[in-house]
Amino acid sequence: MMYTVFVPEDRGSSILKKTLYSLMLSDDVVREVDLMAHQTGTNRSNLVNQILAEYFSVTTSERRVGDIFRAIEELVAPSPELVPFFAPNAFTMSLKSSLAYKYRPTIKYEVALYRSGQDSLGELSVIFRTQSAALIDAMADFFRLWKHIEDETLPEPVDCALYDGRFVRAIGVPQGRDCSCDDIAGVISEYIKLLDRLLKGYLSGELSAKAVEKEYRSDFAKRAIII
Repeated sequence: MMYTVFVPEDRGSSILKKTLYSLMLSDDVVREVDLMAHQTGTNRSNLVNQILAEYFSVTTSERRVGDIFRAIEELVAPSPELVPFFAPNAFTMSLKSSLAYKYRPTIKYEVALYRSGQDSLGELSVIFRTQSAALIDAMADFFRLWKHIEDETLPEPVDCALYDGRFVRAIGVPQGRDCSCDDIAGVISEYIKLLDRLLKGYLSGELSAKAVEKEYRSDFAKRAIII
């Protein structure tokens, strides 16, 4: 029987294009493909694309993002402060952290990576849900401070926004070098660990605004990759 699948075609542009192809496949094969697609949380077209990509040693966007997320998971695993989670074939992963505050509220760092792009690799969201007005105000103060520090430190401005219970920052494309999945995973992991540590220090009162800026600039001076 003839089945139609969408197969992504990367033509070297910033947009991953999809082209419609018709394939003659056995009903038994399609049945197994659909079963595996359901088990792995994807769809028929994406699974067929992944299988063909692996066979021909082609790195797809899904595989690249999955490799980055697995590397991030390994890098933060030794730390008791961050608990990572991501689903197979997903373009988003989350890392949960607890604040040393009343009722130990949690915050979530959500990393969303794009299939491809020239201006941004994706975005990092810091999501905080709490009923404490004092904590909300303190978090907002910290992220305004964080934006000010980055605006003064980074060579290029980075898009960011503060919403109700969420701070969103673009993940910039490293300039001047080709980065591997491990490189990207490393710089994202270190950035989140730094942000988490300074945020907790600021909220606990252990770090003043000047101390946060000093720690940030000290870390920035050691970075080989800027995002």
